[in-house]
Amino acid sequence: MPETKQMPDKPFSFLVEKEAEGRSLLMNCAGVPYYPSIEDSELFMSKIIDAIIEVGSVTTVTLTSDRNYVYPSEQVEMLNEIARIYVKLVRQKEILSVKTLEIDKKRMPSRLAFVRKVVTEMLKADPVGAYVYTLRELRQQRVELEKAPIKDKQSFQAYISVLETILSELERTKLVKESREQLPGHMVGDRKIYREIFSPMIRPNFMYTRLMAEPPITGEEIDSYTIGTDEKSDVAIYRVPDKIQYIYHIMPPEFQLDQHEYSLLDEARQVLAKYKPKEKGFVDPQRMRTVFFNISRDLLDELAVSKGLKMDYDEIKRLAKILVRLTVGFGLVEVLLSDDKVEDIYINSPIGLTPIFVKHADYGECISNIIPNMRDAEAWASRFRLISGRALDEANPVMDTELIIPEVRARVAVVQQPLSPYGLSFAFRRHRQRPWTLPLFMENRMISPLGAGLLWFLVDGSRTMLIAGTRGSGKSSLLGALMIEIMRKFRIITIEDTLELPTTYLRRIGYDILPMKVRSAIIGSKAEMSASDGIRTSLRLGDSCLIIGEVRSTETIALYEAMRVGALANVVAGTIHGDSPYGVFDRVVNDLGVQTTSFKATDVIVVCNKVRSPDMMSEYRRVVEIAEVRKHWTEDPMRENGFVSLMKYNAKNDTLEPTKELIEGETDVIKSIAGNVREWAGNWDRVWENILLRSKVKNILMGYSKKNRFVIESDFVASANDQFHRIFNKLKEETGYPETKDVLYDFEKWMKLRIKSRSEQ
Repeated sequence: MPETKQMPDKPFSFLVEKEAEGRSLLMNCAGVPYYPSIEDSELFMSKIIDAIIEVGSVTTVTLTSDRNYVYPSEQVEMLNEIARIYVKLVRQKEILSVKTLEIDKKRMPSRLAFVRKVVTEMLKADPVGAYVYTLRELRQQRVELEKAPIKDKQSFQAYISVLETILSELERTKLVKESREQLPGHMVGDRKIYREIFSPMIRPNFMYTRLMAEPPITGEEIDSYTIGTDEKSDVAIYRVPDKIQYIYHIMPPEFQLDQHEYSLLDEARQVLAKYKPKEKGFVDPQRMRTVFFNISRDLLDELAVSKGLKMDYDEIKRLAKILVRLTVGFGLVEVLLSDDKVEDIYINSPIGLTPIFVKHADYGECISNIIPNMRDAEAWASRFRLISGRALDEANPVMDTELIIPEVRARVAVVQQPLSPYGLSFAFRRHRQRPWTLPLFMENRMISPLGAGLLWFLVDGSRTMLIAGTRGSGKSSLLGALMIEIMRKFRIITIEDTLELPTTYLRRIGYDILPMKVRSAIIGSKAEMSASDGIRTSLRLGDSCLIIGEVRSTETIALYEAMRVGALANVVAGTIHGDSPYGVFDRVVNDLGVQTTSFKATDVIVVCNKVRSPDMMSEYRRVVEIAEVRKHWTEDPMRENGFVSLMKYNAKNDTLEPTKELIEGETDVIKSIAGNVREWAGNWDRVWENILLRSKVKNILMGYSKKNRFVIESDFVASANDQFHRIFNKLKEETGYPETKDVLYDFEKWMKLRIKSRSEQ
């Protein structure tokens, strides 16, 4: 973590630090017998403006005490304005000199005392009060001017001119403009006005990222919940008048510590800052975090004992996790990623001037109360370089990589100059820790039970499928869910340039899976294998299901070559950008260079998309079409009826519904599957019955999930799929061909025993 300059020990001493977003004024408030607050204290406001007068305009002001109280640029600019006015008025010697007022020697002392009080005392400590005080004095003098004898009018006019000069300067300030509605009846010295204008962000001494701790004054809380287990964070969602975005307000563990814990963390951070891990340590970030956690835990324990603090293991563990996050981790980004409802995190350049934005599953894009720091951003970028082994420099201004930390996986895009002219920016796409499943998608209405049953049938039928959709439509999540529908007896090979598919979790629950990482399609390292070579290599690794993270470049030609020659006997699936079957054809053939006839190797196209509410403020992910690609066309599948929809989204009913072609069996792809099964060949009723049976199995899982959430999670769904096949095979051997009711009876019986067994554990 970068070091700051040494703060002077004397109370109210200060220093100025240059940062990417400007100049930061840091004032030492430790030992001052007052709460550090510009809005509550004339003393602190006066000291800060004195400092600005001495060093010139600054961007942020930080009052350092037990915590850092950081005032952002828009508030500090108001103080800069007052400092400039003070310098200007003091330099106008006629304002404060005797000569201006000496024409009336009797009134001169009191007038001069008033002006000097306003300018040299009140202006810095209470500028709004100085304005009101001067305005009321001006009104009084104008009244007296009307009554004064002619010989005294010149004296009054000279004094009034001085007052008008002071007022005209103050009236142009943003501070007075924002206070104007509250000025009638204002009592000079009352600081209520400042409390509505100045609101510091709190930043612990041991970190750089700032936090707006107080919720928006005019905000209406519409939702709240707690995230985390060992380290709990409180989240609240606010609706603010005149703003279309919601406010995502989080109070992380770092900001909920008591004074002793703050002191311990600050001291421990200073010790750890001297330990510089070697670059090779970041190649295995999980091991690095484990090492730092052990060091942090022991260090905090020693410091607590030396200070006479009694802290149990759980308290030390909690602090150690925070320390790891702030030293070799990714700070408050990790806290945001721990929220299951956060889908995306955006950190825009120039970093430090705007808050972090999050995309919330329920409330869309929200403004958070966290403002990152350039020092943190540069440290994150360095870690991503080391973790990924990919370049990030002027020649390679974009980097795609992944972030894997305890309980969280995310895809990361980092952009820097010259592509991002104002410096670093980040985008994090959070992946669900446990993979999505078809029953989970059914619960969220993304797909209907029949749609889930049909896709399961197609996966078992070893078809080639492309999952199409726009960005953020759920393509990758649906592809991960389809991987769970693959029988665990088959080997799976995945090919990705950025690891997003849930391969680690699937391996953990018994899948035979080999992930392969290839060169980025945007800017990749020459040391990495290309996606085309990765696909060709997979063909030499035996009979396997092939899953392509995203089909987007020249590797598409290699993929279709493999499919055309029949080298891939099992299911092949991948994601691709496109909003319709023809859009996929257009992208594959016209953009990616695949031959028109080769495109026929695609059996099924599943289209995901976002649908919106009538006010256009809410959006929902839906599978909007499942279409087969027929083989009889020659040039244009749209004109020659090469695409046949098997299921289409009905917006009125908000569900995916079967088409006439599917219901009546006018589908080549399903007939092709049936033609390889003796009991199904030429018997559409049995085929349709099997698809319906699979949808009913998924519905049973959904029904039991209301009391047992785990039954629609990936590990249970995989076991349920295995059991379905075992039951079907057992009944087939006993009866020749199983009845649907018998399969469902045995399946539900197994479900009840499995749930009971789990509850007893």
